[in-house]
Amino acid sequence: MSNLLDHSSDFAFQGLTPDIVVNALESVGLYPASGLLALNSYENRVYQFTDDERKRYVAKFYRPSRWTTEQIQEELNFAEELAQAEVPAVSALALQGQRLHEFDGYRFCVYLSVGGRAFEPNDLDELERLGRQIGRMHAVAKAGRFESRETMTYDGFVAQSVLELKQSELLPAELKEAFFAILDPLAERLKDTPLGQFEFQRLHGDCHIGNILQYDDKLTFVDFDDCRSGPAVQDLWMMLSGPKEEQTLQLDALVCGYEDFCDFDTEQVVLIEPLRSFRIIQYMAWLSRRWQDSAFQRAFPWFAESRYWEQQILALKEQLAGLDDAPLSLGFNG
Repeated sequence: MSNLLDHSSDFAFQGLTPDIVVNALESVGLYPASGLLALNSYENRVYQFTDDERKRYVAKFYRPSRWTTEQIQEELNFAEELAQAEVPAVSALALQGQRLHEFDGYRFCVYLSVGGRAFEPNDLDELERLGRQIGRMHAVAKAGRFESRETMTYDGFVAQSVLELKQSELLPAELKEAFFAILDPLAERLKDTPLGQFEFQRLHGDCHIGNILQYDDKLTFVDFDDCRSGPAVQDLWMMLSGPKEEQTLQLDALVCGYEDFCDFDTEQVVLIEPLRSFRIIQYMAWLSRRWQDSAFQRAFPWFAESRYWEQQILALKEQLAGLDDAPLSLGFNG
């Protein structure tokens, strides 16, 4: 594989022209006969196309300098491991003997296009069904481990994000004092998150309903770009919403299905609110870090508005207060 371009200063994708995308696909034996339809992906660039045999594919071009080649390979291997174990997961195609390719400095992979819509659980039975799928995924995940992918840590999710936000020019000057008056004590409290008390395993890492496609009765996991090692509850808590009483019922249903395939350490419920705080803080920092990418400015115009930051101040206050609440309790007895 040739030396990859260093795109860290130009936000990576200015040089990824349609011609380069087409030439990259032709280099692995695929010949687009349709236009390239850009799909909703901000961290990477993802295109759907139909080839000259009328088969529909999706090509993913990775943001340079974000992951190492070894980390990307572990992502692809994990998804393939799941697919081989008949866990519904979209895995990259092996083209010319490999799943990860490089062309003109860009690493990319290709998938068969999978139909479906984002999963929208309407009742507890559907959440239980989803819990079974996550349990199946974790049963495979626990059978191996990542060597290169990142591990969930306070520093990676919170400390580095706070530094990013303190350097950001997007936070309105008139709100900075109020914003950091709540962010700093929240970050300090989160230092006590007992991540180290629990077993870590391979995770999807970004397991929310937008990354689960539903087609008829089938649920399929997509987008393992943020897979990492961490506690199992990380792949469950993002399915919870609403008042605490509703979240308790939702978690009960998820765990009930989950334990059909994989044991769940119920003590991990103490991590749910801290991990929610981790994600809120990291998400703000991620948008700030990527703001020079025009795709982010088009997709998230509200990020530069005072109203957004005012809402975040309230959200952070709620999270700080929530850390003092008792964790969710499970009524399900596996």
